[in-house]
Amino acid sequence: QVQLTESGGGLVQPGGSLRLSCAASTRTLSSNAKGWFRQAPGKEREFVAAIDWSGTITHYADSVKGRFTISRDNGKDTVYLQMSSLKPEDTAVYYCVAHYQAPRADSTYSWNPNYWGQGTQVTVSS
Repeated sequence: QVQLTESGGGLVQPGGSLRLSCAASTRTLSSNAKGWFRQAPGKEREFVAAIDWSGTITHYADSVKGRFTISRDNGKDTVYLQMSSLKPEDTAVYYCVAHYQAPRADSTYSWNPNYWGQGTQVTVSS
């Protein structure tokens, strides 16, 4: 059974940084696009970032562009989300995802990945 396991969440002050990691349980997903979604309390789940299988194409939500960076290490079957200049509105449960194909730049809102992790909590507060 394919599993995605997130780690690295926690409590951070506004303006701080945090790096999330997501490891896949199988190399089956090594050729899949990977990404991150998030869901804040009382809000719908939203797209954050995506990266294609080669790591050369990335997409970001406008709300995180310039502050977050997605990357991957296929040798370790791991995808990362480096978050900087964090704001209280970044507080959410962050989910790692995988899908056979990366979204197009103009259709990230409709991307519906096949595989989802359990999520890791990120809280930005002073």
